[in-house]
Amino acid sequence: MEPVNSFTSRVVPLPNENIDTDIIIPARFLKITDKANMEQYCFHDWRFDSAGKPRLDFILNQTRAKGAKILLVGKNFGTGSSREHAPWTLMAFGFRAIISLSFADIFRSNALKNGLLPVELPASTCSELFELAEKNPAMELTVDLASQSVKLPNGRSVEFPIDNFSKKCLLEGVDQLGYILKQEKHIQAFEQAHPVTVPTSQLQ
Repeated sequence: MEPVNSFTSRVVPLPNENIDTDIIIPARFLKITDKANMEQYCFHDWRFDSAGKPRLDFILNQTRAKGAKILLVGKNFGTGSSREHAPWTLMAFGFRAIISLSFADIFRSNALKNGLLPVELPASTCSELFELAEKNPAMELTVDLASQSVKLPNGRSVEFPIDNFSKKCLLEGVDQLGYILKQEKHIQAFEQAHPVTVPTSQLQ
């Protein structure tokens, strides 16, 4: 998992609210376990028509979406069923942060575990960003995890919440298992300092 720290990027605005995980990646693609080429399934049924042709009016098919690392969405993003494929496909498309007023809890958890940063900002700031993105498609934001802030084009910074454990894992580029493995020396030291005092025969 790549470390997340500070990056500057253009923004892809998608103001729809209550976008569920079946929109992010339709259920028929959940049998796929290889993360390679997962970008083709990102918002698949919004990006392509029934014949598989790109819908040119959908923003992810437009030039402004190419190379963008920040997706700006409406409130309650990622609702619906739990699926790790949702952050997989978003990251494969190139996104490193999702900005919203609110996120579904399970999606937030899956995103953090996979290196995708959910950035929750106040309603007034989200509205401001949508307006700025409409006026200037080339608008850029700077997301800084260390300071837990988003720097707006006018220089103002807005803080966002994140729990300390998830923040540490993202900064170091490790998942939960990776974090535990990094504590191996401490775990061994604890076990050596606390030997088993009950005969193993009694544990059977």
